[in-house]
Amino acid sequence: MSEPVPPRRRGRHRARGPWRLISSLLTLLLAAAVLVAVAPLRHSLPAPTVTRTVPASMVIPGTAPAIPWPKDGQAALMVEGVGSLGTSGGRKPVPIASVTKVMTAYVILTGHPLHRGEQGPKLTVSAQQAAAYPAELAREESLVPVVAGAVFTERQALQAVLLPSANNMARILAAWDAGSIEAFVAKMNDTAAALGMTNTHYTDPSGYDPGTVSTAVDQVTLAREAMKLPAFAEIVAQKEATLPVAGTVRNYNSLVGHDGVVGIKTGSTDEAGGCLVFAAVVKVAGRKLTVVGAVLGQPGADTPVQLDRVFRATRPLVRTAATAIGVHPVVRAGDQVATVRGPLGAGTTLNAAQDLTVVGWPGMRVRLDLDIPTVPPRLPAEAEHGRVTAVAGGSAPVATALRTDVGLEPPRTWERIRRHR
Repeated sequence: MSEPVPPRRRGRHRARGPWRLISSLLTLLLAAAVLVAVAPLRHSLPAPTVTRTVPASMVIPGTAPAIPWPKDGQAALMVEGVGSLGTSGGRKPVPIASVTKVMTAYVILTGHPLHRGEQGPKLTVSAQQAAAYPAELAREESLVPVVAGAVFTERQALQAVLLPSANNMARILAAWDAGSIEAFVAKMNDTAAALGMTNTHYTDPSGYDPGTVSTAVDQVTLAREAMKLPAFAEIVAQKEATLPVAGTVRNYNSLVGHDGVVGIKTGSTDEAGGCLVFAAVVKVAGRKLTVVGAVLGQPGADTPVQLDRVFRATRPLVRTAATAIGVHPVVRAGDQVATVRGPLGAGTTLNAAQDLTVVGWPGMRVRLDLDIPTVPPRLPAEAEHGRVTAVAGGSAPVATALRTDVGLEPPRTWERIRRHR
């Protein structure tokens, strides 16, 4: 006989069905939650943002220098490579007397350059030029003695023009260079236009003609260019020189050798009054700087009085400029320059790696420029990233690197999930 078959337990199988459904639903919900949480991780975070914390510009603190401008005439004062200390007396063109010879020498030396100590080509005084000497002397012009056939080197001729201010040698040099005085004067005016001397007009190479006019500002422009020529700077700094026929001649500029003055040129006539274009070298923190200025139109009855007045007006200008110039810190090492913020609040600061100092004076405006590349998500502490540059007046830019304070780290995965980022 066959054994009996046990009955099926239908209830147990019926119970498993709902649990399986619930399990499946939970699995789907968990998967969906994971997808929702992980989905943002597939998107890149925005780059960290940078906010500058230093101003675009600042003013050197302290009291601006009080410049002792002359009460008469015009004046201008500037520091080469730094900036202008200002002007006085307006910009109306006025006679400039023998200051004209700065342009005469500049045109000669740009056409016939000389190295330091070099004598250069020779020129011979013609019979006609020598014959003009008595009439020039009768007009009480500033001259050096010449005779027909006298031979001057270019350097000697320039010494005659720039030291004892010889009108006759200015004319001789002009004819030697351009063939005629008229042609040379045209070159002077072309040069003035090229240098941007918009309020200047030359009618002769010596300045004896009151039709030759300029301004203190224009003459400072010219003086700055002339002092770049080695032979010019060398000659105007001399106190005396030895010339053919004349022998030893002295520099009319008695300020040379005092208060750092190294030139440049005097001038005096009844129409122009006392005039002086000057340059002085001052030392600031071991660095040599050149002060360039011009004083025009100082009153006086004759040349000695006019020159005395212009010297008295110039000395305080030179001394004030020398005192005013200094080295000023505008950003200190460790100063915060910018802040960096990551997408989830992480951040750091960018600080100056070194002191940033400029040459200038109180009241001068200093521009601060930032160059900060795009910040990566991860940046270690004390890492160099970008630079800050300071520009004061017309000086060359100075810069220092920027360094991070604390490190910048991208947000962790859990933090992104938690914030749904």
